[in-house]
Amino acid sequence: QLQLVESGGDLVQPGGSLRLSCAASGGPWDEYTVGWFRQAPGKEREGVLCVSSRGERSITANSVKGRFTVHRDHAKNTAYLQMNSLDPEDTAVYFCAARRTSNSDSVYCPGSAMNYWGKGTLVTVSS
Repeated sequence: QLQLVESGGDLVQPGGSLRLSCAASGGPWDEYTVGWFRQAPGKEREGVLCVSSRGERSITANSVKGRFTVHRDHAKNTAYLQMNSLDPEDTAVYFCAARRTSNSDSVYCPGSAMNYWGKGTLVTVSS
């Protein structure tokens, strides 16, 4: 069974950058599509980014487009979420999730379809 552990959350000033990590264990990492999600206080969970199992394709939510990017390191079984130009509106608990797929190009990551979830890491953007 795949296990996911997020890390890297912190307090950062507006305009700053942060990189989150999602470390996987217990499964064939390169057979999973990975999604990053976030949930702000009092708000519903939001999909942020989805990256294909080989890391060659990704889709990005409009709210973070041009500021957030994703990278997969298959040697380390880790996915990274690079967040730049952070805004207080980006304050949330960030989760990574994975969905097993036979389609290496798939960037299908609705929350309801994800099989495994991490416990999240808190990002606070504030001066």
